[in-house]
Amino acid sequence: MTPYARRGVHGQTVEALARRILGGEIPEGATLDLVALQSELGVSLTALRESLKVLAAKGMVDARQKRGTFVRARADWNLLDADVLRWQFEGAGTADADRSLLHNLAEVRAIIEPAAVRLAAQRRTEADLVALEDALDAMGRHDAADPGHAVDADLAFHRALLVATHNELLERMEMVIESGLAHRDRIVHSSPHSEPPVPAHRAVLDAVRDGDPEAAERAMRALLDQAGRDLARLGGTDDDPKGSGGQ
Repeated sequence: MTPYARRGVHGQTVEALARRILGGEIPEGATLDLVALQSELGVSLTALRESLKVLAAKGMVDARQKRGTFVRARADWNLLDADVLRWQFEGAGTADADRSLLHNLAEVRAIIEPAAVRLAAQRRTEADLVALEDALDAMGRHDAADPGHAVDADLAFHRALLVATHNELLERMEMVIESGLAHRDRIVHSSPHSEPPVPAHRAVLDAVRDGDPEAAERAMRALLDQAGRDLARLGGTDDDPKGSGGQ
């Protein structure tokens, strides 16, 4: 699903409601008082209802006759939706919640990316290699005073790897990976104590270019382990590097 465009009052209302639900301020099963919310948020009833439609499409709320609009059980939420992931990371609120989200993401990435890079090594095209090289070059040029540039370059590299699998479903996994990776990168790249990211990424690219799936998988696992060490060093995750995030 395409990420929700955060524009205007409508976008602000969607995000305000989503974060209240995800943070537990509006608990599962709660029936929403639309009149009170309308007044509190300072929006029209029409704008509020349109915003709730966005959340309904993500499985977070529903409306029934005689019951009204209510928050669905967490088990019904589309937790892999890019917006839901972003809202969770941006509004985690506590170190424990943040650590739990990063740990869950690390487990997902440890399953997906080593397998994906094997396919990339077998299927990559010259265009794929150019995209990967460009992202790596941008990563090497990043200014330490501008961690946002490093985040963008890292995202571009991992996005290009998924594209290089030439599997449409794996390509869509970028929506899952990018929200958490961006959050993790902002933590790590703003610290002077993290390991340089280029050598580990270079090893992945070299193996992909060589068409060596075994070497590519080993390089990706080493990259994920390095990323885990970076976060553990910053106190952002558990001590186990393999459960700590990614680069």
